[in-house]
Amino acid sequence: MMYTFPERGLSEEMVTDLLREMRGRDCSYDHLLSTMCTRPHPVAVRAYTMFLETNLGDPGLFPGTAEIERRVVGILGSLLGCSDAAGYISTGGTESNIQAIRAARNSSGRRDGNIVVPRSAHFSFDKIADLLNLEVRKAELDDMLRVDVGDVERLIDERTVCLVGIAGTTEFGQVDPIEDLAELAIENNIPLHVDAAFGGFVLPFLDRNYHWDFRVDGVQSITIDPHKMGMSPIPAGGLIFRSSDPVRRLETETYYLTVARQASLTGTRSGAAAAATYAVIMHLGTDGYRRVVRRCMEMTEHLVSEARAMGVEPVIEPVMNVVALKIDDPPGVRRALLERGWHVSMTREPKALRLILMPHMTEENLDLFLDDMKDVISSTRS
Repeated sequence: MMYTFPERGLSEEMVTDLLREMRGRDCSYDHLLSTMCTRPHPVAVRAYTMFLETNLGDPGLFPGTAEIERRVVGILGSLLGCSDAAGYISTGGTESNIQAIRAARNSSGRRDGNIVVPRSAHFSFDKIADLLNLEVRKAELDDMLRVDVGDVERLIDERTVCLVGIAGTTEFGQVDPIEDLAELAIENNIPLHVDAAFGGFVLPFLDRNYHWDFRVDGVQSITIDPHKMGMSPIPAGGLIFRSSDPVRRLETETYYLTVARQASLTGTRSGAAAAATYAVIMHLGTDGYRRVVRRCMEMTEHLVSEARAMGVEPVIEPVMNVVALKIDDPPGVRRALLERGWHVSMTREPKALRLILMPHMTEENLDLFLDDMKDVISSTRS
């Protein structure tokens, strides 16, 4: 079908009807167990609409919005163990990962370098290989699906410009041994970037104390996404550096704007994401996020318990609210669940059914899902 620019405009009511019809085709979050995004908090939505026309790409025109971004970066840095951190609010984990590696590459002065990432790394690192002309070396995983530090050490050479660890892997929610990776980074005088796009708003609010952030010497930068467990609207990512020096490695001259230099990847940037993130953080606070994470973890534990009652074990004991279940014929089970209206996903290696318990999931809907999953698994065994 061809689409053309309309000769005459439609009424607002007609446009709204068109949008409403197309929005009705979208999946409902009520039945989504495959996504790491969620419904934004109402206070974040209100803040987002207040700042729609603001442009952080030209902050001199919007000094109040620029101050909000500075506050958010400071708050996120403090959450991650560095009260004087630097950085900015990005569009999400992919942009943050690109920029973190770009900063490391620019600091190294190399244009023929490589980075070492876990085999479990997000596909954004494949984009980085193409965009930044870097070789991406993928280290093997151990039995717990964490990166094998010995294999990382084997892959490092004089051309390595950055190491990468994951705090909350996309497929299994696992946390790499960041302290061990940091030791390698320090020994080889190269930076360590931690991709905590998902885990950044989970790990600080768990009862267990993982060492993965700026409290670990050697960690230079961290990706953290407010539009995931931070409950901010899409797109809202965070790129946080331990110091301002790597940020300067990203700067370019902006001769016609109200600032002389700009470090972000995109030029024009709506301040709405920063405002929404600030609003929900200030509204929920540490106690509020603890409650959100605790509820998601309770649902995670309930799901694992019920799965075990069906004779289904998790691939690993869940670290956070991501579950991978060892089942026969994951593609077939996934299709059968989709026929019943449930959206789930699969992991690559080992193949398993992947489920994410986000704040939008209710206990009632989870039990409905478990009833359907029990029927589907029973039918595959008969």
